[in-house]
Amino acid sequence: MGILLRYLWAGLAVVLGACAQTPPPASIAAPDSACRTASVLLAFDFDGAAPARCSVTGERAFTLLITPEHAPPINPSPWYAFRYDADGTAPVSVTLRYLGGTHRYAPKWQSGDLARDLPVTVSADGAAASMELPAGAAVVSAQELITPTDTSADLRRWSTMLGVPPFTLGRSLDGRAIEAIRIGRPEAPRLVILLGRQHPPEVTGAIAMQAFVEALVGTALRDGLGDVQFLVVPMLNPDGTARGHWRANRGAVDLNRDWGDFSQPETRSVKSWLDALPAGVRPVLMVDFHSTGRNLFYVQGDEASPAQQRFLAAWLGGREQAFAGYPFTIEPRNANPGSGTAKNWFHARYAIPAYTYEVADTADRTATRSAASGLAEGLLGALNTLDR
Repeated sequence: MGILLRYLWAGLAVVLGACAQTPPPASIAAPDSACRTASVLLAFDFDGAAPARCSVTGERAFTLLITPEHAPPINPSPWYAFRYDADGTAPVSVTLRYLGGTHRYAPKWQSGDLARDLPVTVSADGAAASMELPAGAAVVSAQELITPTDTSADLRRWSTMLGVPPFTLGRSLDGRAIEAIRIGRPEAPRLVILLGRQHPPEVTGAIAMQAFVEALVGTALRDGLGDVQFLVVPMLNPDGTARGHWRANRGAVDLNRDWGDFSQPETRSVKSWLDALPAGVRPVLMVDFHSTGRNLFYVQGDEASPAQQRFLAAWLGGREQAFAGYPFTIEPRNANPGSGTAKNWFHARYAIPAYTYEVADTADRTATRSAASGLAEGLLGALNTLDR
């Protein structure tokens, strides 16, 4: 029996109250796509929902075992999503029990056009969280659901506005398209690379990236981009996002540790496109959108060249409190040295500024969008400092 199988069985025993002496089965069937009683249905049959082990503890009470996609170690970002349909008027009680992580994301409830955060009671050790759901039908998820289909719709909207087609860089292990769009003239000599959704649960980073790109599209239509073009890859990990993973792609690899190895088709697809650039086009900046506990930018530290330091000062310096509701910090350091992050690889490969744009899990969404738009609008002017 593999490590992950034993790991999941141990967690299942905890949730279902199994005796410690009960021997593990030869195999564990895939988690059910639905869990039901006479009056309530819980289901995991849509993109973004990882099928969860479900224990029925009452007619209107359920416990879900929230597990990572592979055995530890894994970043503790326990994602969950399910839909429910409850007859009657009494609330439905759902308890989340986390295996390999603790509660991180406050549940989002959505029914039609109505959406709100749900109150939740978290255990002292963070290993469980309980909520009450109103009767009716709705979707509950760790963060807003932004699926590969949603991102494809964004790309097609930008394509219509710009009059340029999106294109496919490559295919994921599940065969999903790694989609991209180019903003600006293909022959423009300075290339900025924007990456998103390497880590599936990091939705606030995706929200910021969407607003960032929207602002760039507006600038391109209004004023043009001059000698700058952008490669926009908003959904680098479509398999992990669709499957409800905590961190990895379908191959159980953290894509933001695969830059340099390029063992996975998603990162290889970006590198192959870059390797095929014409001689007159060169990368000048990479920005990788993520989410974490607070708003910050990871930037180059002592390894930054004078030109890179000028760019940092021109783009982000002094703006940490400039956006209402969205303060951020700048952390100039070589985070995760030697670990194959996009930030480190792009800086080493092209000698360019390469930043990780981190948005807090709980960041105000309106302020997040407003700050991203403002930062995008100030980018072109800051890029000119790299040529001095």
